Amino acid sequence: MTGPATGTQAPPEAPPLGRKVGSAARWSLVNTVVMRLGNFATGIILARFFLGPEAWGVYGIAQTVLLVLLSANELGVSLAIVRWEGDPRRFAPTVLTLSAVSSCLLYAALFAAAPAVARVLGSPEATGVLRVMCVCVVLDGLSQVPAGFLTREFAQGRRMAVDSVNFVLSTAVTLLLAVEGWGAMSFAWGSVAGNAAALVGCCLAAPGTLRFGWDAAQARALLGFGLPLAGASMLALGVVNVDTMVVGSSLDQLALGFYVLAFNISGWPVRIISEAARRVSFAGFSRLADTPGALASGFGRALGVVVTGTVPLCVLLAALAAPIVGLVYGERWLPAAAALPWLMALGLVRIACELAYDCLVAVGRRRSLIGVQALWLVVLLPVLVFGARSNGIVGVAQGHVLVAGAVVVPVFLVTLHRAGIRLGTVARACAWPLLGGAVMAAVVLGLERLLGDGIPALLATGAAGTLAYVLCVLPSLGFLRGATPADTTATAKGQRP
Repeated sequence: MTGPATGTQAPPEAPPLGRKVGSAARWSLVNTVVMRLGNFATGIILARFFLGPEAWGVYGIAQTVLLVLLSANELGVSLAIVRWEGDPRRFAPTVLTLSAVSSCLLYAALFAAAPAVARVLGSPEATGVLRVMCVCVVLDGLSQVPAGFLTREFAQGRRMAVDSVNFVLSTAVTLLLAVEGWGAMSFAWGSVAGNAAALVGCCLAAPGTLRFGWDAAQARALLGFGLPLAGASMLALGVVNVDTMVVGSSLDQLALGFYVLAFNISGWPVRIISEAARRVSFAGFSRLADTPGALASGFGRALGVVVTGTVPLCVLLAALAAPIVGLVYGERWLPAAAALPWLMALGLVRIACELAYDCLVAVGRRRSLIGVQALWLVVLLPVLVFGARSNGIVGVAQGHVLVAGAVVVPVFLVTLHRAGIRLGTVARACAWPLLGGAVMAAVVLGLERLLGDGIPALLATGAAGTLAYVLCVLPSLGFLRGATPADTTATAKGQRP
């Protein structure tokens, strides 16, 4: 095909959005699964041989503070790289300057306040770990712009290479220091090494994007866009991590270590499924934001896929909590299993809420998100404190599920409805997976009582439960693939759907 004026060959058409999103989603899923399996194996080695519950408790405190700081270290402005129209290289230098300055100021404040923060959270010895681990705040702030370009371009293959280097280096440093007896500090230096490698990798994968600059008008627009998102993100991370703070301040370090391990286990499905989806969901929803019908359809399919993939993992870990914890981590970690079934239910809710969060950000519902997250945190805190004092770590996990199911899910559904995504879309996406989950739970629990909890019995039980789940969700495959009655009719008539 030639151009009308010059007769030269026109540039090839860019791949359709659906193809780009699909390819990115596959790369992202592979990346997330590989990284999480590696982290899972590393955690087992550390918990069984080198670090006890007390060290995990200190690590949990430091990780919680780090995650809260990372939620707002770049003031939310880096999302403009993904969301804004036009060439992002025009405003990327201003984004990088804002992100770097805010990250450095935040780290300086944390460094000064670390002793007080550690005392309040019940782990005074976590001061040094906090100061080292939170260097990642600065490294993350510097990497936001090149990482944003990778996300905008759906370049998840390059992102996987970056994450692989991060994982290998951080794991090697952590294991080496743990063997040498560094305790929780081994996590801190491992995180710093991995994040430094990720910064270098992002710069190589997105060359020319790490350039500082300043434009006052752009800065005002970026802050107007980003600050509400940063506030919502900080509230969201506060919701996820306030339980660790409550357990640390209300109970002892031993209980905190058990709770951190249980929460980490419950996060396996969230991190494997949700992280893979979220690396492409925001960019994908952003492209569909101006087409309400396409956005609702895309959200419904995305929700159906993540829920369908997550439910069997949650059911297995909840129904077989005690034998899995004892088998994988050892008998001394069995107290963590008591909270795990409740945390698995929370993990399923978190996955759906995080996808809804990305969708609402993409359509500009930033104030609504702040309201939802603030309500969640305000209601959650007293419930968790009461749960910790009445029933320990199990009470904390139960309080999480109570607030999420009774308050947060209904509010999210109302907010999505106002954004054009109706309850029927959500119900259609979740109905078959939830039915399959109920059937799977009944099969697993019944077979566990019949067969016991040895390794062969657990494998047989898990296989039978998974088979029952697959049979239950088969009717939803057409919906998950995006097929509709109209598509089927058009295809039958030989028309392009």
